Amino acid sequence: MAVKLKLTRLGSKKRPFYRVVAANAETRRDGRPLEFLGFYNPMTKPAEVKLDGEKIKAWLAKGAEPTDTVRALIKEHMA
Repeated sequence: MAVKLKLTRLGSKKRPFYRVVAANAETRRDGRPLEFLGFYNPMTKPAEVKLDGEKIKAWLAKGAEPTDTVRALIKEHMA
């Protein structure tokens, strides 16, 4: 089972809000995740990001692969 760290979209039309989740790679974007890891709100200035570093490190240690966007968020906000 390949696990990805990816974003799921919430919010209304033209007002996106994203959750960072660990989910099976084959599930659809808004499918059931394995675990919630944080959130990303691009509508605020500056963008609001809250990540659970311990959970993310645990999933990366288990072999989870982050998407490009999630990798950028981790690099920017957990360094």
